[in-house]
Amino acid sequence: MKRVVVVGGGISGLCSAYYLVKEGHQVTVLDRTDMSTGASFINAGYITPSHFIPLAAPGIITQGIKWMFNSSSPFYIKPRWDVEFFKWAYLFKKAATTSKVNKAIPVIKDLNLKSRELYEQMVADLDFAFHYERKGVLMAYSTAKSEHEEHEVAEKAIKLGLDAVLLSKAELNKIQPVLSDKVIGAVHYKCDAHMTPQQFMEGIKTWLKSKGVIFQYNQTVDHFLTKGSGINAVKTRDSVYEADEFVLASGSWTSDLAKSLKLNIPIQGGKGYSMDVHRPTGITLPTILVDAKAAITPMEGFTRFAGTMEFSGNNTMVRKERVEALAFAVKEHYREVEINESEKQNATSGLRPVSPDGLPFIGRTSKYSNLTIAAGHAMMGWSLGPITGKLIAEQIDNRPTSINLAPISPDRY
Repeated sequence: MKRVVVVGGGISGLCSAYYLVKEGHQVTVLDRTDMSTGASFINAGYITPSHFIPLAAPGIITQGIKWMFNSSSPFYIKPRWDVEFFKWAYLFKKAATTSKVNKAIPVIKDLNLKSRELYEQMVADLDFAFHYERKGVLMAYSTAKSEHEEHEVAEKAIKLGLDAVLLSKAELNKIQPVLSDKVIGAVHYKCDAHMTPQQFMEGIKTWLKSKGVIFQYNQTVDHFLTKGSGINAVKTRDSVYEADEFVLASGSWTSDLAKSLKLNIPIQGGKGYSMDVHRPTGITLPTILVDAKAAITPMEGFTRFAGTMEFSGNNTMVRKERVEALAFAVKEHYREVEINESEKQNATSGLRPVSPDGLPFIGRTSKYSNLTIAAGHAMMGWSLGPITGKLIAEQIDNRPTSINLAPISPDRY
């Protein structure tokens, strides 16, 4: 049995704790918040083998430049002087090539399929109950350009062995009649699933506590105490936590903490927005509105409307214009579904930890013998939670890993 400190209580940190506990280790989870908010709680809840193309794809730079100074656009970069962001943006541009995307596709696909399998194993194990449905996800488009692009992606998906079906407007209306006439068709990725994130997060926390995991809330890490090639302890304002192994799963704050260890793990926080509607909407299938970059999910007892990508630093400030843009997209793409003023007022935001090349950082570092990294999952954080935790536990136990870690090594930069 090893003593393990997990720095970060999001989906990656808790799944790491879950698999570490399964292997008999003693785990302490530290988090800078009270672990009730953030991207792991407010995301769209998708498990998405369909999302095998990384964010850093050809064409994204051109599109991003068009949108970047419009604060209500689906992709927004707040103008600011930030050297670390400039460095990250340069690496992002270098990664947005066809050859690099083609290398990333099988890695992302395998991670997603393995993670979906592990979620379904969690359901079967009955350690704790949570909402999980495999109805697939609709990629619904409103323009001929988007239709062409989505059909191209669907062809790749089918060649990769994923279950994807092209739907005409008439076929789409039969299975999701609440969509408006603006939507001209969709690709139905039947390989995908969805969940209710906060329900899972509360369930896994309760289960971990019952297994002896210690949670330390509102603990911001000051620095790590090191000796040679090992880490002895992590220090917060209130205490010092010693352990045999350390897992750095701090989401968008991972980059700064890694820098204190002289590690280069470039991550930027990509802010997403979320609104919940606790009344009937008629929406029964998870749907991504391709042109509006919005994700809609029927969850346990409510419907979640989420989306957009904003790079404005590590903050959770909610911009009214972005909430309005998301609400407008919903009104445009659905019949008789409108987000009211009260629901807009309750909009929340969370930071997705975005790596430059669209691949997460998972595994040990060469600099420290007892440090593993679990971060940089971007918009796939929820989808890849279980496989991340499984890989971390395998690394700490020095066992062969479920997936080759070389492409997602924390040392690749």
